[in-house]
Amino acid sequence: MGTYNNNLSQVVLVDANDHPTGVIEKMEAHRQGLLHRAVSVFLFNHHGDWLLQRRTAFKYHSGGLWSNTCCTHPRPGECPDEAAHRRLREEMGLDCVLEKLFCFTYRAKVSPLLTEYEYDHIFIGQTNTIPDINPTEVWDWRYLSSKLIQTDLRNHPEKYACWFSYLYDQMLQQNINLV
Repeated sequence: MGTYNNNLSQVVLVDANDHPTGVIEKMEAHRQGLLHRAVSVFLFNHHGDWLLQRRTAFKYHSGGLWSNTCCTHPRPGECPDEAAHRRLREEMGLDCVLEKLFCFTYRAKVSPLLTEYEYDHIFIGQTNTIPDINPTEVWDWRYLSSKLIQTDLRNHPEKYACWFSYLYDQMLQQNINLV
């Protein structure tokens, strides 16, 4: 029997400037709504379409909902860019050059008992490779134009993880030329 690696279930607590203040078990951070470090990745194809994933129903929250290409919490001692590449490989079976765009903080209630309060490092990349999804993490994937995402978010916000609209709005404010 293998040994349990407690680092896998821990998140790095941070202050408003992303300075580490401690480490705590992931679920406890979400139950208490504590500010912690996170990473979000957005991939685009050569047309500028956004690669979205539908989270598996087995996720501890937001199962079955659409979101950005992938997201995670850096492990203690892991840099945000390392975490972004790790999670992109684990969830989508992809890896590519990633560029860190910006960071921002958001708070979102994901269930009556859990709150995401994250200092989020945002990365983008471009690939035309077809994802090889991990079915324990991802149900489905699709490429959508920004216009289609905007329309779908407006008409069906319940289909998306609660943090996705925050991330999408922040990405639009950056006015990035993706093609």
